Amino acid sequence: MKLPLWEPSAERKKNASMTRFIGLVNERYGKNFDSYDELYDWSINNLADFWASVWEFGEVKASKAYDTIMTPAKRMMDTKWFQGARLNLAENLLRYRDNRTALIFKSEALETARKITYAQLYEQVARLAKSLRELGVKAGDRVAGFMPNIMETVIAMLASTSIGAIWSSCSPDFGIKGVLDRFGQTEPKVLFTADGYFYNGKTFDSLERVAGILKELPSIQKVVVVPYVEKKPDISQVPNSIHYKDLLSKEAGLEIQFEQLPSDHPLYIMFTSGTTGLPKCIVQGAAGILAVHLKELKLHTDVKPEDIIFYFTTTSWMMWTWLVSSLALGATVVLYDGSPFYPDPGALWKLVQDEKITIFGTSARYLAELEKRGVKPGKEYDLGSLKTVLSTGSPLSMESFEFVYRDIKQDVLLSSISGGTDINGCFLMGNPIGPVYAGELQVRSLGVNLQAFDPQGKPVVNQKGELIVTTPYPSMPLYFWNDPNKEKYQSAYFDVYPNVWTHGDYIEITDTGIIIYGRSDTVLKPGGVRIGTAEIYRQVETLDEVADSIVVGQDWEGDVRVILFVKLAKGVELTEDLVNKIKTTIRKNTTPRHVPAKIIAVDGIPYTINMKKVEKAVRNVIHNEPVPNIDALANPESLELYKNLKELQS
Repeated sequence: MKLPLWEPSAERKKNASMTRFIGLVNERYGKNFDSYDELYDWSINNLADFWASVWEFGEVKASKAYDTIMTPAKRMMDTKWFQGARLNLAENLLRYRDNRTALIFKSEALETARKITYAQLYEQVARLAKSLRELGVKAGDRVAGFMPNIMETVIAMLASTSIGAIWSSCSPDFGIKGVLDRFGQTEPKVLFTADGYFYNGKTFDSLERVAGILKELPSIQKVVVVPYVEKKPDISQVPNSIHYKDLLSKEAGLEIQFEQLPSDHPLYIMFTSGTTGLPKCIVQGAAGILAVHLKELKLHTDVKPEDIIFYFTTTSWMMWTWLVSSLALGATVVLYDGSPFYPDPGALWKLVQDEKITIFGTSARYLAELEKRGVKPGKEYDLGSLKTVLSTGSPLSMESFEFVYRDIKQDVLLSSISGGTDINGCFLMGNPIGPVYAGELQVRSLGVNLQAFDPQGKPVVNQKGELIVTTPYPSMPLYFWNDPNKEKYQSAYFDVYPNVWTHGDYIEITDTGIIIYGRSDTVLKPGGVRIGTAEIYRQVETLDEVADSIVVGQDWEGDVRVILFVKLAKGVELTEDLVNKIKTTIRKNTTPRHVPAKIIAVDGIPYTINMKKVEKAVRNVIHNEPVPNIDALANPESLELYKNLKELQS
């Protein structure tokens, strides 16, 4: 019998918003639920009633109420949500206008954090929105950010969406081609950029790249430059540019004119990583995103007005929009720009201590790296304020679960969550009123009819399968940009099983939670047996000798053999003894099928800019196939390490 790593106290359960929500459902619909599982089953079998309850519980601000919650369609992708409603996302995020702290900003180059109140945030957005209107920005126009994770990025997004403009962003570590692959498709009218950014003790210039971007992007009529690395940067080489402060209206006491828009008015254009082709431009609707974020933040994460919430994210990642939506709940949002390991590995934990952060979000890779470096945040910093740790980006290993409870904090809800850019949200989430088991995500998210399908399309439990969703979800894309017949949309999610959303993850639904084994499109199949890459990473990452790794399948003699590439810790060599140790560790804790046919040392592991391993790119390289859009990679030069390797010839 499995034993949980953590269970919520009776007081925590009682005070959780999830508990209050169960009470609302019981009262409204004459139920007698007292558990999450009962609520979940009801939510997926009564979608319209469930989302009506979320709308009410989240106190959505709308100038006109919806006529219908959900309008089914023959194709799941054509389902309509909250039809008839008129609303504005920015108005919902700016509902508070008091003197509580709205945003805290800290960078590795700032000694002390900057803070602004909700009243100040409203005033800044009002001034910028007026100026954008004067530039001719209107509903449906695209406004883009090539920005670090600073306050002005939040202000620019809120000002743009208050008008009904569609916001999209790329973090400033993208190269020119990566930006053009994205913004070149959506043709923004206005571009916000900072003059540069900081990372790992270094200062990087953005304006030279912006000048290069503009040569290929004629749609941009104005470039707004935010001074960040310099007080008054020289913008003379950037055509049609203006300093942020010079654009900002000088009027005080402005009221924002929030455009009241249909529920399916486009809000964001999010971009896929682009590692398998030109990035897909995913258009997402205002009402669907708002409802989903309110559910995930208020219910699953238990965000309250007194919370101080942080997520280590860039402005390219959907976790940035998710984090900023916490403003709708009156919480304080913490933004950070820089390396999480600069000036030392405790940088973010010092931030938790100094700013009394209550909800701390990060990636599974970051937590694994902390453990490898021997960092013990709970012993080195005062983490008394911390109540929740969130992890996403890749599967969180059992060892990392144990690390959190051993070396960070014993009494903390560790929510490993998973979803995607596609839905700007999560299909698998935390549950503040339920237990946490090592290596497992707690629950399927409310309102998500999620199953594991076997290759025959049948749902399975306690067996590995494809993550699928069988019913519509409000934040599924409205459409893809420049995809009038939804052909790209159809092929992206609905071609595997008819009219069923296939997400691309390889999972197992157990009696106590959900395990993710990696992306299903990179599942290894030696001898026809399906193996998730995460199963191998979990074992390799426990070894002190291995700093990082990536595993792929190589076509070989009519089958597939498993190839493990390892980046070794400083001073370590790949001896025969170490090879045997790695193989023994994998065999002992998994199966003989998981043991790599080859283990090869490399000096670098390729990642996307959002810090996800790119197994597909490595697989392409070792098979002498082209890698499209390498500009989507944080370290594209590392792919050279995998070309023409002698070890793979025999």
